[in-house]
Amino acid sequence: STKQDRSPLSALSLTGALEQPRHPHFTLTRCLMLSGPRTPALASAQSPVLGGFKFSSCVGTKGTQYETNSVDFKVGADGTVFATRELQVPSEQVAFTVTAWDSQTAERWDAVVRLLVAQTSSLHSGHKKIVALDPSPPPKDTLLPWPRHPNADGLRRRKRDWVIPPINVPENSRGPFPQQLVRIRSDKDNDIPIRYSITGVGADQPPMEVFSIDSMSGRMYVTRPMDREEHASYHLRAHAVDMNGNKVENPIDLYIYVIDMNDNRPEFINQVYNGSVDEGSKPGTYVMTVTANDADDSTTANGMVRYRIVTQTPQSPSQNMFTINSETGDIVTVAAGLDREKVQQYTVIVQATDMEGNLNYGLSNTATAIITVTDVNDNPPEFTASTFAGEVPENRVETVVANLTVMDRDQPHSPNWNAVYRIISGDPSGHFTVRTDPVTNEGMVTVVKAVDYELNRAFMLTVMVSNQAPLASGIQMSFQSTAGVTISVMDINEAPYFPSNHKLIRLEEGVPPGTVLTTFSAVDPDRFMQQAVRYSKLSDPANWLHINATNGQITTAAVLDRESLYTKNNVYEATFLAADNGIPPASGTGTLQIYLIDINDNAPELLPKEAQICEKPNLNAINITAADADIDPNIGPYVFELPFVPAAVRKNWTITRLNGELTLGHGEGQTGLGCRPLGDPAGLGRARLRVRIVINMIDDLIITGRFVVWRAHGRGNSRAISKSNNRKVIVTRKNFMEKGMRAEFSESNPHS
Repeated sequence: STKQDRSPLSALSLTGALEQPRHPHFTLTRCLMLSGPRTPALASAQSPVLGGFKFSSCVGTKGTQYETNSVDFKVGADGTVFATRELQVPSEQVAFTVTAWDSQTAERWDAVVRLLVAQTSSLHSGHKKIVALDPSPPPKDTLLPWPRHPNADGLRRRKRDWVIPPINVPENSRGPFPQQLVRIRSDKDNDIPIRYSITGVGADQPPMEVFSIDSMSGRMYVTRPMDREEHASYHLRAHAVDMNGNKVENPIDLYIYVIDMNDNRPEFINQVYNGSVDEGSKPGTYVMTVTANDADDSTTANGMVRYRIVTQTPQSPSQNMFTINSETGDIVTVAAGLDREKVQQYTVIVQATDMEGNLNYGLSNTATAIITVTDVNDNPPEFTASTFAGEVPENRVETVVANLTVMDRDQPHSPNWNAVYRIISGDPSGHFTVRTDPVTNEGMVTVVKAVDYELNRAFMLTVMVSNQAPLASGIQMSFQSTAGVTISVMDINEAPYFPSNHKLIRLEEGVPPGTVLTTFSAVDPDRFMQQAVRYSKLSDPANWLHINATNGQITTAAVLDRESLYTKNNVYEATFLAADNGIPPASGTGTLQIYLIDINDNAPELLPKEAQICEKPNLNAINITAADADIDPNIGPYVFELPFVPAAVRKNWTITRLNGELTLGHGEGQTGLGCRPLGDPAGLGRARLRVRIVINMIDDLIITGRFVVWRAHGRGNSRAISKSNNRKVIVTRKNFMEKGMRAEFSESNPHS
């Protein structure tokens, strides 16, 4: 309308519907109301004001310019919207875009403006209410119309619902409350009283009474400050009924969006972050990631967090050893020179700022990143000296003779620091090894195989040291990783020793005293010492031996008897001592074993040695056996015989072999039985048995075994009928066979 036509009008319309604002954003400051004929005209000459917009920016509005995409409407520098010429509204709405742009940064922001024309019932058909400027309505009185009804000319228009633009409410508003948002009104309230109400979450559902509505005027209010982090949006339904509660209009949907404000600082997930990076890492090596979350809207600058490093401690070798990805929070190395041996740990303060990192308007928070520089084996171990010396007494083992000290700048008590020693020359026989002290890391040269001064007076070892872990790539072994070790062998007084120990000799028993048996001499290993060795007895159980103190000659001091209790298994054992005159004296022992060969020096014994029987029928015999202390072949064959004196013995007694024993029988009176080895007719080795017995005499005497078989006659005469001189002889006589007797002979003793 023209400037003169701008009178207050009541119209059912929504004006100034904007896109959901971002930051920076537009704010509708006035209602747009048009009125006039069905095809109203806008006079450009007077440049009627249609409404006003306010543009907000974090950096201010200085230098901001406005433009539209329509030739019919313009926006002034103060945000005033006006028509550029007289025009007719072609349809129910006119839409155009307002753009704000910064001439310095070339950034642009858009908002859509729609001018709506609402059809209403009127006394004058053919007219409709059109959105227009209204200087008198209350501020922020936005009208929301219900769908159109049939017009007055009787033509029925197709019924359709209005798409109500969202209502944007900034959070954290300071009021005063209740604060009006919009006004809802039905065009039927011109005819009948209407009651308005709203339902949904925030109205009649928890949280309750966030929004309220004046049931008479239809004005909707917010009753308290909003918090987008609690509820980002609300969906309500508006209802219109008459005084009787009858539905007048279909419910319409109201969408209320809480506009985010930057009221939350970024919060780090952890206050302290721990990470590590190898020393010597190249620039760009990943270290760790820090993360901060902002409760504000992440689609707006309020929730867009950016990171930066505030400080680094220590600032060595550079104050900027690390950098952080401003969007992801990844911390990486940016400079070379990380050296654990110089700096083992860095403390980095990281700041997270919203508003896309704008330090002037954004909210910030900080966290600490502790970066540990981990060790790599970039320092080879080095000996503290090029040569070491030590000494060791000969014949000692498990003795530490020298300590080798090394220096390694890597992490102590780690595989990069732990030393490993190796002898590479100078010890072909393996007398030494180098062990690592787990505490000091020193090399302990230890004797594992005894050394002999008479063979080696000194050793020159070459020892190499390395680490348990291999050296890092590109690191070479140092020439100081090899050292020489001189070991001197100390001569000590070694004990004499008997080369043959135990020494065994063989001889017959019974040798007379003073007989030289052997020379049992010792050797003194100390070839470079002029020392004398003297001998003595250490153990001689029977005291049979004597040893010469100067030369070790052993002679008999008594007769050696194989049958002695001091002899075991024919062997007599004695121990001798050889001692030198060194300082201090040393001695060694040797054992002499004498194997005694048996001789026939023991007479046989009859068992039992004495017996007594009574003359009774069928009890006229005594069983007799023989035993000898000597051993084969000096234990037989034996001759069992009756004595010749008195002569009545042979007349009254007989001897018979029975199962390896002798039976003495027949006759009466007291007599004796003699037993001697074969070949001892004189009876030098004779044993006798005293018998008191009464027996009957028989004609023949048969002795079976390794003996001579005799034939006895009643007059006391006897004669040998067979002698065993061969290895095995069987003698059979007719009268023997008639009595079922058999004599079997084995080899006889060649000495008897």
